[in-house]
Order: sequence, then C-alpha cells, then structure tokens
Amino acid sequence: MVNIILLGPPGAGKGTQAKRLVDQRAMVQLSTGDMLRDAKTSGSEMGRKVAAVMDRGDLVTDEIVIGLIAEKLATPSVGGFIFDGFPRTLKQADALADLLLQSGQGLDAVIEMQVDDAALVARISGRYTCGNCGEVYHDTTRPTKAAGVCDACGSTDLRRRADDNADALRIRLMEYYKKTSPLIGYYYAKKQLTSIDGLAEMDAVAAAVAKVLDRQE
Repeated sequence: MVNIILLGPPGAGKGTQAKRLVDQRAMVQLSTGDMLRDAKTSGSEMGRKVAAVMDRGDLVTDEIVIGLIAEKLATPSVGGFIFDGFPRTLKQADALADLLLQSGQGLDAVIEMQVDDAALVARISGRYTCGNCGEVYHDTTRPTKAAGVCDACGSTDLRRRADDNADALRIRLMEYYKKTSPLIGYYYAKKQLTSIDGLAEMDAVAAAVAKVLDRQE
C-alpha cells in the first residue's frame, strides 16, 4: 500500500492521473471537492456540518476537511490513498502529517507535476468535457471526431468550465503560487518530493508516476 500526494497547479492533470491510479492500482482518490460534495448529501454528523457551512456560503475549515480525510483513512484501501488537491497550505501539510501518524500510516511520495504557465494557459483555454461521461477534449490537441459529438458516448452535451479561460486561470495560478507552491520546498526538505513533466503526453506522465510508485513498493 502506497500513500501519495499529487502536487501541481490547476490544470496540471492531477485528477486525470489519479483516476488512472484508481483503475490500475486500486488506490483511493481523496479529492477534497468530491469529499465535500459526498459529505453534504450523506446525512452523517460531519455531513450536516459541511452542509451548514456550504449553505451559508462560508469556506469549509481545515478542521472539517481533516475530519473527512480521517473518516476515509479509517476505510481499508488495497492500493493506498491519493491526496488530490490537499494539502494546499503548510498548515494543512502539518495537519495531514499528524493525522497520518495518528492513524499509523505514512506518506510515501509527493509527486510534483511541473508545468509551464504559458503552455498551461493554452491547454486549459481550449479544454472542454462531455457532460454525460466526463471525457476530456481540446480544441487543438484532441478535438472530437465529429463536431459537437462525444467520441466515447455519442452525447452532444459538451461543456466548458466558466473558469477555463486565460484570465481566470491566471488568477487561479497566482493563488496556487502564493499558498500552495511553498509545499514544494516543504516536501523537498523531507526528501519526499519527486518532480515530473506534467505537460508530457498523458501516457508518458502516467509512466513517470508509475516509476515513482514502483520505487516505494
């Protein structure tokens, strides 16, 4: 069992690689966004707290997110856990380290997906997805074979995220560099960091991630 963090700016491909690891290695993806949405509709005590905060339009506290992760860590995982989108700050990194220690687990690797900002803006600005099956396309590098029709399922419900544009992405990147990029030095000092090319072909990125994981097993 291997526990890892996927680290990188928005659009670097963390979610795509996490889904591959779930399918290929039976790992469990812990995405904070997914956990919050699941908790809100779960009816549990923690879920009611999340729902109350989100319904007020407030930001969910670190304590609540850590509580959700603690619940997930208590569930057996064959392949290990992938932390995707968490931690985002040094404070959260310390809290995660404490939680893993308390649960008798460790962090085996932190994989930084390095990207060039200009190339990332070009990648994200042309991105769109199928609203039915979630398949991802791009205006230039991976358009649908038939205009307006998903190759995978035939749906015509193709969507673009409202913030998948150059101006919005630059704001998200600035937020990442201010709050999250210090984690690169944090995990480098702990000798847990490996950096890979996040803008390589999807299969090449997957191979680089697999190489890191294979060293831990």
